[in-house]
Amino acid sequence: QVQLVAAGGGLVQSGGSLRLSCVASTRTFSSYHMGWFRQAPGKEREFVASISGGATFARYVGFVKGRFTISRDNGKNTVYLQMNSLKPEDTAVYYCAADRDDIPRVDPTSWNYWGQGTQVTVSS
Repeated sequence: QVQLVAAGGGLVQSGGSLRLSCVASTRTFSSYHMGWFRQAPGKEREFVASISGGATFARYVGFVKGRFTISRDNGKNTVYLQMNSLKPEDTAVYYCAADRDDIPRVDPTSWNYWGQGTQVTVSS
């Protein structure tokens, strides 16, 4: 069982930045594909970005490309999501997730472990 603890959300003005972090409780963190999803009120959870275990491959959903960057520090068991040029439509609860197969998947039902979520609110 892998526990994920996300942090870094908050309230920011449009155009601002936030960095989310997610710490995983596993000795084999580098073998997990890590991802970020988000869920806005009344909407389904959607894929945002993911990164391979060795940080050699990253994938982004189209509407965050060029604004968000996913990274990881395997020595700290942590994955990050740097979010720049935030827009009000980015407002959501952001969740980190881990996949033990180290395969990039956009379907949230395919991921094995989830963090508790952190609220990001972008004001206009």
